[in-house]
Amino acid sequence: MKLTTAGESHGKALIAIIEGLPAHLTIDIEKINEVLALRQSGFGRGARQKIEKDRVEILTGMRNGETLGSPLTLCIYNRDFSNWEKSMSAEQCSLKAMEAKRVTKVRPGHADLTGMRKYAQEDARNILERASARETAIRVAAGEIYRQYLEALGVEIGGYVYEVCGVKDEGRYAFKQLVQAKRPPFGMLNTDVEERAVEKVTQLKADGDTAGGGVEIRVRGLKCGFGSMMTYAEKLDAQLAQGLMSIQAVKGVEVGAGFSVTNTSGKDIHDEIFYDEEKGFYRQTNRAGGIEGGMSNGEEIILRAAMKPIPTLMRGLQTVDYTTKEKAVADTERSDICAIFALEIIAESVVAEVLANAVSKRLGGDTMQEVKQRYDLLP
Repeated sequence: MKLTTAGESHGKALIAIIEGLPAHLTIDIEKINEVLALRQSGFGRGARQKIEKDRVEILTGMRNGETLGSPLTLCIYNRDFSNWEKSMSAEQCSLKAMEAKRVTKVRPGHADLTGMRKYAQEDARNILERASARETAIRVAAGEIYRQYLEALGVEIGGYVYEVCGVKDEGRYAFKQLVQAKRPPFGMLNTDVEERAVEKVTQLKADGDTAGGGVEIRVRGLKCGFGSMMTYAEKLDAQLAQGLMSIQAVKGVEVGAGFSVTNTSGKDIHDEIFYDEEKGFYRQTNRAGGIEGGMSNGEEIILRAAMKPIPTLMRGLQTVDYTTKEKAVADTERSDICAIFALEIIAESVVAEVLANAVSKRLGGDTMQEVKQRYDLLP
């Protein structure tokens, strides 16, 4: 399978094309829209979420609720485009409108400066519109397609927020509890911790500052052997790390025990293997996070992703005006204070994409019936 996305933050629409989906996958569009609404919610989101009411439209590749096997095209129209058409039109723009939206006081931590230098632009608008996390709306829509493909095989994905700007939930939760995290303000499972996180972000907003945080994503039901140790590019943990790191503002990824492996010895970190006639091979611990040697081992896949604070601060950071080269306070765009709940939703979608691709590569199949039959035959 292959996913391609296109579109600018304040352009006419966001587009995704998925190639390689088998025929006869039943698609529930309302489930996609429900997840899109979740991506827009959460404490600390900006005014843009009051304008956009994201709903997906499927333009090609589906008939009567089922995929055809041809490329599937998804579209989310940007309602805010009506306010930006004069400055963001693909055709002739108003020079006055373009100048009013021009950005030259580049923001530290954003793609502005490096992108302008790379693409020889004099206006950071030509960079930030694509670098914006608005792009994740269409990735979430596509990710829900991949999730429905996996769910047809019995593979489930869940997650929760475990930290917001230093306010951390130290709990350990069963997979069945993760459904409780699908609610604002932050998608945390400990309500006392969540209340402290709200207080923290409220203070940051008053200070013109922003917050980051961490999310945990879990996968249950994926059989062993997806991914491969034969080449580095086929390693499933490498593919998952790349997918999660591709999300705007993510700066770190852990698999299983992650960075804690640095402070322990081998006897305390590796998952000992046992065998039972009913269970088959099994492990009593899962510090590997469900992946060994670049392959799924049948245990729950456990991933964590760390999000940096959003780089657009209302108080502004010290920078340089790209045009004059003089000291300046960074430009501000309408922005979020904290988008960690959105990250959890986005991360689930990205994990679904990576795993669906791994399943498709191993099993192939022109129809969902073929895919299911091949999956059921795996040990």
